[in-house]
Amino acid sequence: MTTLLDYCSLVRSKNAGPFTLTFDFMCHDQDTYDALVATGFLNKSLFATLYGVEPDQILVVNHPLALAVKVSLPRPTVQGALHDPDCYAGQQYAPLMDMAVAVASA
Repeated sequence: MTTLLDYCSLVRSKNAGPFTLTFDFMCHDQDTYDALVATGFLNKSLFATLYGVEPDQILVVNHPLALAVKVSLPRPTVQGALHDPDCYAGQQYAPLMDMAVAVASA
């Protein structure tokens, strides 16, 4: 099974302000970046399903010079609100880690 860690040297989530959650996927090298982008795994539909956000509220940006993909979306709960389970949003990437990433066919 291929996972994000097969492509990425760093996977993280964090706040981008009190209302926005952002994910960074930084790849090992150019080949793994190209392969990850080719899979189409990091898409709006995936994040909409996992985080209960409308796809049109999600921004997926490929950064080829940085060998990275950034995904931003509204936080499910405003930072610091009474029912905010992860104030710094540092745990939000966890559901992605065990998911199988289909290898793009050549």
